Amino acid sequence: MKAITYRSFGTADDVLELVDMPDPVAGPGEVVVQLKATGINPSDVKLRGGARPGAVMQYPVVIPHSDGAGVIVAVGTGVDPARVGERVWIWNGQWQRAFGTGAEYIALPSEQAVFLPETTSFAEGACFGIPAMTAWYALYADGPIADKTVLVTGGAGTVGRYACQMAALGGARVITTVSSQEKAAHSGADEFVNYRTQNVTQAVMDMTDGAGVDRIVEVDFAANQEASLGLIRPGGTIASYASASQMRPELDFYGFMFKNIRLHMLIVYQLDAVARRRGEAQLTEWLEQGVLTHAVVPAGHLADAAAAHKMVEAGEKMGTVVLEV
Repeated sequence: MKAITYRSFGTADDVLELVDMPDPVAGPGEVVVQLKATGINPSDVKLRGGARPGAVMQYPVVIPHSDGAGVIVAVGTGVDPARVGERVWIWNGQWQRAFGTGAEYIALPSEQAVFLPETTSFAEGACFGIPAMTAWYALYADGPIADKTVLVTGGAGTVGRYACQMAALGGARVITTVSSQEKAAHSGADEFVNYRTQNVTQAVMDMTDGAGVDRIVEVDFAANQEASLGLIRPGGTIASYASASQMRPELDFYGFMFKNIRLHMLIVYQLDAVARRRGEAQLTEWLEQGVLTHAVVPAGHLADAAAAHKMVEAGEKMGTVVLEV
């Protein structure tokens, strides 16, 4: 099979190679998926670049990318043979594993290949593992959100855009923060604040008649901590999936404590099985209903992997960068 690989950390141009690799074989409890699309997330390019603290190459050869979609073509012992031919999307394809979705085929545990309805393209399916599941978990880990007010910071981002949609589907009032009118339209949210031209705290308090918000889906905990503390209602939840501006922020402990706030620092790679099954079921229902829209940024084929990685690193795209396989 053809596969994108790297054997050391470095720039995309320097280390990514398109090579021939042996076709994988399904072990017990596994499936082999013929990939049709592979999604590239910021975590994928950071891992390839060695940006994680204390990063070392854990495997001699890595096939990158955790997200993807395709068709099951073989199953191992213990897996229902009826799954052969099933359209699926993949999660954690390269989490604590050497070989991810940047290839023509992948073998992985059968539960990591989730049914993909015909209503959804393979390119769209390659957006679910990290962006869509992160958005769902940030919103619904604490239960239903009907009649709640939810603030989604960075609503034009890959996670934020899904969060805006999913919050509305759950019956919540959705307010998001963006940096331009174009990004406001991309987010899909009806109510937004331009954080470049407005004071976010004041604007959201005005929009909520001084009540603030019940939940915050947070893209940068450190940068927005002061505003979040000012806006969150007593007993509320701040679910943060990143803090890129400062990886070890100083916490206003008593400020949050006296509001009885739940701080949920989440990473979708570590989602427990029960929560993940709930999320998968909800995503499947929404996909079958056709109520989710997806922001796919086409970037070519496997041979274009280096350019696609650089597109993600540049941070100017709106959506998930996807390669066809």
